[in-house]
Amino acid sequence: MKARSRSLAAATVALTAVMLSSGCSSSGSSTKDSSADSSGGVVKLDFWGWAPGYDQSVAAFNRTHPNIQVTFDKTASGSKGGYTKMLTAAKAGNAPCLAQVGYETLPSFAAAGALTDVTKFAATAQAQFADWTWKQVTIGGQTYGIPVDTAPMALMYRKDLFAKYGITTPPATWDEYAADAAKVHAADPSVYLGDFGNDAYNYAGLAWQAGAGWFGTSGDQWQVSVDSAANQKVAGYWQGLLDKKLLKTDPSYDPSLYSDMAGGKVLSDVNAVWDAPIIASSVKDGAGQWAVAPMPVWDAANPVYGNDGGSATAILKGCGHAKEATEFATWMSTDADSVSNLIKVTGIYPAATSGLSNATLSAPDAFYGGQTIFDVFKAETAHINTAWQWGPTMTQTSTDLGDGLGQAGTGGTTLPGMLAAVQTKTVAGMKQQGLSVSGN
Repeated sequence: MKARSRSLAAATVALTAVMLSSGCSSSGSSTKDSSADSSGGVVKLDFWGWAPGYDQSVAAFNRTHPNIQVTFDKTASGSKGGYTKMLTAAKAGNAPCLAQVGYETLPSFAAAGALTDVTKFAATAQAQFADWTWKQVTIGGQTYGIPVDTAPMALMYRKDLFAKYGITTPPATWDEYAADAAKVHAADPSVYLGDFGNDAYNYAGLAWQAGAGWFGTSGDQWQVSVDSAANQKVAGYWQGLLDKKLLKTDPSYDPSLYSDMAGGKVLSDVNAVWDAPIIASSVKDGAGQWAVAPMPVWDAANPVYGNDGGSATAILKGCGHAKEATEFATWMSTDADSVSNLIKVTGIYPAATSGLSNATLSAPDAFYGGQTIFDVFKAETAHINTAWQWGPTMTQTSTDLGDGLGQAGTGGTTLPGMLAAVQTKTVAGMKQQGLSVSGN
């Protein structure tokens, strides 16, 4: 824990340095306490995000809070333009008060001065959340939003088709996964155990699991290690499967992927908890035949799992009602009915400690054969390393990585070579922002 604290402190110093060097205040906003100039009328808040189910939680809040009314506007996902739209609006001074922002991107928003410091409004909520998730929304001692969820990863698979191809139990290790991939493809060259997509954050979860960090700090200097030996190990494993043509290469979350799943051509997906309802809504064929198993691990005797995502309800620059915005954000993440909705529709694993005992987590899922799927994610959570650290330029890094993953899937590059290119671009981008960086 002491080492973790030193790492966080160093990251705070490094990020604060870039914020100051770029002319941003530490709060990212000069918003005053809206309660001081309240006229007693209805406070209206805009909320931008893309997750399914958020609109339902907003509607429930509006029914029970007549003096605060929230309008949810659905945007493209962050990686597909949502973040660019938010940052542009913040720069122009017309951003919404509330926004769905992934933990990985929050440091970039802070460095751009696009957030409002809500520490004094959020302080009383801190005790309601897992410590590591609160640290995801706090930079330089200032809190910029409220945690919503974490995203442990697992293996979603077609149990009937596994049985058809002689896989009696889902692969528990990555060695077993590779062997099963070869077995399935040998039996039918048109069928694949899994898909290798182009989602940078899914790949981050694979690196996270392997202890292959991308960012660190030493003093006030950032360290970038995207192409470290640990990362090359992960890349080498997946490159080996690609070289043998053992994985489908549909783009992540593309209709072609769900078509292949429905047609029995892709039998499984290693992904985050929130992918479970996406598969259920996108792949109608095989309902009741899908199941969830733990993510394959590198060492069965010492299982460690990955995390792919997790987001906050952030308060953006210029919000004139920061107190009410924080009140809503806290309610959405802690109210039992809201959390139930977000579990069922959005597929979250709650960041609020009270949410971990929510009855919805114990409900059987008909699409997954009546399995209580959240039991798998609950068991994994204790074996996820929460010391993973995001960098301040993840918008650029994720774009470069996603492009490289897509090229690797089509044979345009190799994963080890792609990591080296991303390393170089990330370091250059950070230096361009005035950051002190090591790593070539």
